[in-house]
Amino acid sequence: MTTRQALLAASFLALPALALPTVASAQPVSGLYIGAGAGANWVNTPSHIDLTGPGFGLPAGVTVNNAGKATFGNGWTGVVSLGWGFGNGLRAEIEGNYRENGVESIRGFGLAPVGQTGGFQRTYGAMANVFYDFDPGFLGIGPSYIQPYIGAGVGYAWTNWRNVRGNSVPTGLSLNVDDTGGAFAFQGIAGLAAPLTWAGVPGLSLTVEYRFFGTLQPELDATLVNPVTRTAFSGKIEPQNYNHSVLVGLRYAFNQAPPPAPPAPPPVAAPAPARTYLIFFDWDRADLTARAREIIGEAAENSRRVQVTRIEVQGHADRSGSDAYNMRLSQRRANAVSAELVARGVPRGIITIQAFGESRPLVPTADGVREPQNRRVEIILR
Repeated sequence: MTTRQALLAASFLALPALALPTVASAQPVSGLYIGAGAGANWVNTPSHIDLTGPGFGLPAGVTVNNAGKATFGNGWTGVVSLGWGFGNGLRAEIEGNYRENGVESIRGFGLAPVGQTGGFQRTYGAMANVFYDFDPGFLGIGPSYIQPYIGAGVGYAWTNWRNVRGNSVPTGLSLNVDDTGGAFAFQGIAGLAAPLTWAGVPGLSLTVEYRFFGTLQPELDATLVNPVTRTAFSGKIEPQNYNHSVLVGLRYAFNQAPPPAPPAPPPVAAPAPARTYLIFFDWDRADLTARAREIIGEAAENSRRVQVTRIEVQGHADRSGSDAYNMRLSQRRANAVSAELVARGVPRGIITIQAFGESRPLVPTADGVREPQNRRVEIILR
């Protein structure tokens, strides 16, 4: 797998997690938190290797170059951390880390890039890191639930070259390294965090980040071996150790308050219930009685008090007489009530008048029956 392919694969694996549904905005970390992550690691290639001191104590007439280069395959890394958030975007943490890459070839020291080159470079150490979490939607871009952050750290790391062999040299020598050396370590970090509150765990976040990790050159014991005479010449080398890492992880903040619930929408005022007033009439009459005028006055007063927007005036008749006559009679009754409402100060524009004749009796009767309750006008306040 090439470096480009590995980067694309790591990005592809991270995208589904970032696409999971979210229901809360990212919040500043406050208090104790823990974190862990894992991903791909690449050693900066080629990595220079320098001899130290007088180099190898070779016999007279045998010399090697004083510097070499190593190339490495794709590897992996893992980190765990314990930190504290100050609630204002700043975080501080301690971290343990581990990296491993295979050694693919070694050049220099007179070594040709052929033969049975192999072994591993393993780096592990402890770091003290400081982070700053930007507000979600930093610089006005990105969703509110994605929080970018940057960080830097210093510490100490041990570099182990395990069973590293560089064979086939013009002088008949091979380079062997199996040692561990410690050195000052440093790193820079850039990442994104997304809360997983939808999973029911406030404080849990998914993280995706890039890290550049390096150390000062550690000093490792090495030997040049003559495979024929089995003569070994001891010396020391100092390999460079610069790493590029892409990690996906989880971070959990203890005692993180649940995100505030979105404000409840303002209550929608329920429509005022319709208020109906009944005005009754004598048989075959459309004039208003004193009692009818009182009821109409009450309806007009209440229409102003509750600020109605529409008043329906519906005229009716009983079933004595023909349908056509009763329709005209119910219309006259509705007109009389409407005129009285206007006289009482109700705007004519909010009044609608309808005549139903004998089609909507309040009390069902046979045709031709004079029923007082069916000789009416209904005032409906809307």
